[in-house]
Amino acid sequence: MVAAATAVGEARNDRLIIGAASAGTVFEWYDFYLYGSLASFITGHFFSGVNETTGYIFALLAFAAGFAVRPFGARVVGLLGGLWGRKNTFLVTMLLMGLSTFCVGLLPDYKTIGVAAPVALITLRLIQGLALGGEYGGAATYVAEHAPDGKRGLYTSWIQTTATLGLFLSLIVIILVRTNLGEEAFKAWAWRVPFLVSIVLLGVSMWIRLKLNESPVFQKMVAEGRNSKKPLAEALGQWSNLKLVILALVGLTAGQAVVWYTGQFYALFFLEKMLKVDGVLTNELVAWALLLGTPFFVVFGWLSDKVGRKPIIMAGCLLAALTYFPIFKAITATANPALAAASASAPVTVIADPAECSFQFDPVGKKAFTSSCDVAKSALANAGVSYANQAARPGSVAVVKVGEVAVPSFSGGSLDKKAFAEAKTAWGKQLGAALKAAGYPAKAEPAKMNKPAVVGLLFLLVIYVTMVYGPVAAALVEMFPARIRYTSMSLPYHIGNGWFGGFLPTTAFAMVAATGDIYYGLWYPIVVAAITVVVGLAFVREMKGAPID
Repeated sequence: MVAAATAVGEARNDRLIIGAASAGTVFEWYDFYLYGSLASFITGHFFSGVNETTGYIFALLAFAAGFAVRPFGARVVGLLGGLWGRKNTFLVTMLLMGLSTFCVGLLPDYKTIGVAAPVALITLRLIQGLALGGEYGGAATYVAEHAPDGKRGLYTSWIQTTATLGLFLSLIVIILVRTNLGEEAFKAWAWRVPFLVSIVLLGVSMWIRLKLNESPVFQKMVAEGRNSKKPLAEALGQWSNLKLVILALVGLTAGQAVVWYTGQFYALFFLEKMLKVDGVLTNELVAWALLLGTPFFVVFGWLSDKVGRKPIIMAGCLLAALTYFPIFKAITATANPALAAASASAPVTVIADPAECSFQFDPVGKKAFTSSCDVAKSALANAGVSYANQAARPGSVAVVKVGEVAVPSFSGGSLDKKAFAEAKTAWGKQLGAALKAAGYPAKAEPAKMNKPAVVGLLFLLVIYVTMVYGPVAAALVEMFPARIRYTSMSLPYHIGNGWFGGFLPTTAFAMVAATGDIYYGLWYPIVVAAITVVVGLAFVREMKGAPID
């Protein structure tokens, strides 16, 4: 009876540990990913002083800024976690994240305070990134150090669900606000509501986290005097540990990161920005895929306790690298079949002098893209139309070929601002008529969309995410000794996810903007995932079941 009661008590305690650590991390991811889900709205409010392509790239860069500083957050907060303990760092990171997210909802826009608006926005994103940089390593380490032998992958996989659940929660809140207040109100001011709601989640999260006790491994380590006084120097200053950090980055987390962000965030951008699917419908489709796929984080975490972490992570990266192109082309065919049909029957080509074609990114908003090539490419990019490039003789006026129909562009270099705007509008109508005649839709039509097929394809992308992400926390925990674990595992995780993954939407969109091919950006995650497979298979050791105390 006593043994049975003890077992029940331990099970309840385990559930509290996993639930409390996971719930708090879900809310932090909710805060962090709100920005990514609302990037198109933030473009209009905070980056309206530049052209549309530049504004969207800026918005994605601001999104990426939060990822850029995550490794520094891992260093600073990881140091504190090694000295203060796992629990105390939870509270610090959560407070920073919650307050900075709430402040985004109150921030005046570009029209109100000018350039100070994007500067303040990016500052808040940097604070969010620093906070999240210290959060994940602490949560994963805390849960792993409580897990019984043989269940480390299963226990930590619950932490792995939190990023997807946070994204899912942010999409649900956005859908509810947009549906109840309407698109006009949401575009004007109600996009702030999901950010403001985070203050309630902050209060709940702090209350939950205060119920936790310190990790037993950390308590034992302190009691025995084995905790590192300089975990950062020990993690990076000793080659034996630094080598593990590098292998964890290149052989595990870099590939895991690009698969995660392609399967969830880039798929979201691709549907709304490239395929012109309605924003609310895009959120609903992705939310369904996340709802169906999220349990597989736990499935693959459990499976990694049986067959090992490495085989599952490598298989997910390899499948992603081999199948991304056909999957995204199938998404186009099912989400916007009219666009897919038009692209096949009447492909678009821009025939222009390469010397007058610019990459339309203007950081200061002063450059006017008035060449005939820039006019043509800008119009096609805004229409979401993929195109090929063909060189023309020097000095010639660019021509857009829609199938066999040629639409000559115009050069606006000699026109004043008003005359150029009028000429561009008139020419845009000519191009629009040619695209419409060839079957190119202005937007994806929901009635013609195969929604179950789209959700199924998105679900497949999420399955790849669960394969690479479900076991990775246990894999990282087992690679490093307890005295420097918090710092050591946090650095490769956040460099991989913060830099390789966080910059994926920006890099991929810039690659698409530069080439005109809506699929060209997929080369970035494919190459990184392939490198991880090669390095992981060759150099990363399987550590399943290794002692961690």
